[in-house]
Parts: sequence; C-alpha cells; structure tokens
Amino acid sequence: MAKTSYPKHYKSLLGEKETEHAIIFLKDFFQLALSTELNLTRVTAPLFVRKGTGVNDDLNGVERPVSFPAKALNEQKLEIVQSLAKWKRLKVTDLGLEKGFGIYTDMNAIRPDEDLDAVHSLYVDQWDWEMAIDEKDRTVFYLHEIVKKVYRCIKRAEFFIYDRYSNIKPELPEEIKLLYSDDLAREYPNLTPKEREAEVARKYGAVFITGIGAKLPDGTIHDGRAPDYDDWITETGDGHKGLNGDIIVWNSVLQQPFELSSMGIRVSPASLKAQLEERGCPERAELMFHSKLLKGELTQTLGGGIGQSRLCMFLLKKAHIGETQVSIWPEKMIAECKKNGIKLLQLN
Repeated sequence: MAKTSYPKHYKSLLGEKETEHAIIFLKDFFQLALSTELNLTRVTAPLFVRKGTGVNDDLNGVERPVSFPAKALNEQKLEIVQSLAKWKRLKVTDLGLEKGFGIYTDMNAIRPDEDLDAVHSLYVDQWDWEMAIDEKDRTVFYLHEIVKKVYRCIKRAEFFIYDRYSNIKPELPEEIKLLYSDDLAREYPNLTPKEREAEVARKYGAVFITGIGAKLPDGTIHDGRAPDYDDWITETGDGHKGLNGDIIVWNSVLQQPFELSSMGIRVSPASLKAQLEERGCPERAELMFHSKLLKGELTQTLGGGIGQSRLCMFLLKKAHIGETQVSIWPEKMIAECKKNGIKLLQLN
C-alpha cells in the first residue's frame, strides 16, 4: 500500500445515496457530451483478449495482466484487458470509419500490480475513445485542438454538477494550459516529474503535458508509455518530441496534481518501428497487431482514455477513489479512511 495522506477535517459534500445518484447523472451526461463533441459512436468492448496477439495494453511493460485458461478454447490463455488502446484501433479499422469520426466505450480493467492509495485502485474504469484521422492531422497542433474539446466536456460536466448541487463550487479555469515535458524539465531541473506536475497544476489549475515517454534533455522520460500505441518519438516541428500527453488538474481536496486523461496520436509504421527499437523489444513486430500496423493495414487514429471514477471523484470533491467505485482495499486503508471521515462504497 502506498503512503496516503488524507485531508484534515474532511466531510463529503454528498451523502452516500446522493453520491450514487450523482455518479449516474455525471456519467450519463459526460459520455453524451464527449460523443457529440468528438463525433463518437458507442460500441461494446471486450473484458478479455487472447494472450500473445499484442492487442492487450502493456502499460509500462512491467505490469502483469490477469490471465486465465479457457476450458472451451482448449485451455488457451486469455488476458483481462489493462486498457483498450490497441483494440480500439482495430475496431475503427474494422468499421471503416471516415476521418473525423470514431468510437467510445466503457473499459473495465484489473491491474493487480497497482500501488493502492487515494487515487489508485485494483479496478480501473474509463471511457476509452478512438477516432479516425487523416495523415495530415498527425501534428501536435491537431492533437491540442482535440485536447481543448475534451477539456470543454470536463468543464461542462463541472457546471452540470454545480447546477444540481450548489454546494459543489466550480474551480477549473476556463482554458487548459498546453505545456511540453521537455520545457518543464528545463524550467524545473531540480524537481522530479511528479513535482513538476504539482508546480504547474497548482499554478494553472488544468494543464496538458505533451510528450509523455519521449526522452528529455537529460535522457530520462517524464513518465512511462508503451511503445506500440501513442507516438512519443516523432518530432513535432516546433522543437519538441511527442504527439501524446496527459490532462492533469489541481485537486483542491487532496492538494495534489490529479491525472484525468491520457491521450495521443497513435503510432505510424515508422514510429512504431523506432519506438520498439528504443524500448528494446523489436520482437513485438511479429505479433498480430503490430504486423498489421507495419503492413499499413490499420487506420490512422487518435485516441485516449478518461477515468470514470476519477472524474466523478474530482467533480464531486471526494477524498478517495473508493468513494466513487467499489473495489478491494487493505484493512489498514479502510481503517484510516473511517478515521478520516471517508465512507468507501463497499461493505467491508
């Protein structure tokens, strides 16, 4: 269990039953806002995929997916998804979607290696979305236009909650600040990436940090990114690298930076090959997904994920993600939450 600090004198602004209602209202509102803003069609998503196809998300490459043998498939190993980053691109290709149109879905995942704290759970739920784009749109400028649209949906959702629960005051800025990870490294050379996030999130209220996974001036990276979905190696044309990033806001309840979304333009055949080499896993090129991509058989896309429980936690001003989802927590954490006035949505 990761070390967790809880806000002093915390009291939820909504009761448990009221919270459950608010979660449903908020989720219904946000997914409609997102789908209409980005021209996304709702699709059904898998809970598990076949092991060894390259479709599952490897995250940072060290997290173990939950796997199990399927009796009806001659004991073939299946894996619970860790996200749908690559599956969505296959789906967009299969549907033959026109440029500027896409899909969204509910993604439910289990991440057994997660370090548990107030914002990290074994259970992950998010809206995963993906849209077809033109080759000419593989620019950081186009990415940033989509970021602004996603942020507008978050802002609308904030007002939606305030309109129904007047004691939950809006606090997000009107616009999101667009930043680059290498600029932050130069501006705050003595801070860790997480400390840099804290500085800018506190300063601006909401930021999009571009270039997650790309090498910084000192050879390190701001944060890990798998090499086979987001493009973090391509030159942006304005002196930076990376066509991806994270939306991070300032969480006034926890007094810390709070990631709501990860998104990016997906790899091209050239950038996939380069990123597999840089991460030391060129053998992945033989897997089904990677082979199709390298042959030019997959639609060029842009996509991302938005945490459902996280968005609810942030907009409802909760102190623990267990107040907006049901998961399993260490007994020590349950006791600490109870001591600090935090009511988790679970029986134990």
